[in-house]
Amino acid sequence: MIRLIDWSYCGAMCHQLGRLTVFEAGQGRAAGVSELVTGEAVALELRPARLPSRALAVLLDLAAAVAVYVAVTIALVAATASLDEAAQTAISIAMFVLVLVGGPIVVETLSQGRSLGKMACGLRVVRDDGGPIRFRHALVRGLIGVIEILMTFGVVACIASLVSARGRRLGDVFAGTLVVRERVPAGQAGFVPPPPPWLAGRFSGLDLS
Repeated sequence: MIRLIDWSYCGAMCHQLGRLTVFEAGQGRAAGVSELVTGEAVALELRPARLPSRALAVLLDLAAAVAVYVAVTIALVAATASLDEAAQTAISIAMFVLVLVGGPIVVETLSQGRSLGKMACGLRVVRDDGGPIRFRHALVRGLIGVIEILMTFGVVACIASLVSARGRRLGDVFAGTLVVRERVPAGQAGFVPPPPPWLAGRFSGLDLS
C-alpha cells in the first residue's frame, strides 16, 4: 500500500512539474529567450543581450582601456624622454594598438567572454552553441570591433545589433558568437503540492532540479 502511494505521488509530482516546465517555457519565449538545440538534441535557453546593456558594457570597457592607455603613455613619455619625436610617436601608436585592440582580446580570452564592462552588466560572450569562447573568437570580434566600434564610433555596431534578431553585431556574426545575459531575475516559482507527512523525509533528499 505504501509503495502504491509512493508511485501515485511521484506521478502527481511529475505531472505538476511537466505543467510548470511548459508554463515556464512559454514565459521564456515571451521574455525573449532564444532556444538553441545542440547536436546532442539538448535544448539550451540563451537570453541574448540587447543594445542598451551591450552599449553600456562597451562604454565601461572603453573607459577602462582609455585609463590604462593614458597611464601607460605617461609612463612611456617619462621613460623615453631621451628619444627623438619619431620614436616617441611610433611607441605611442604601438601602445594604442596593444591597449585598445589587443587588451580586449586578451581579457575576453582569459575570462572566457567576461570583460570588465560585461561583468558589471551581467553579460557574457559565448559561442553559438552556448560554449565558452576561445582566442580565435575573441580575435575576430576584436579586429572587426576596431572598424564597427572605434572607427565608426559604434554606429555600424548599433545598426547591426538593431537589425539582428539576437542583437548580434558584425563581429559576433563573423566570429560565431553571441552576447547573453547571465544575471536574470528569478521568476515566481509555481505551486508544487507538498508530500504527505509520512513521505516528507524521503522526498526531502531528492534533487528535482
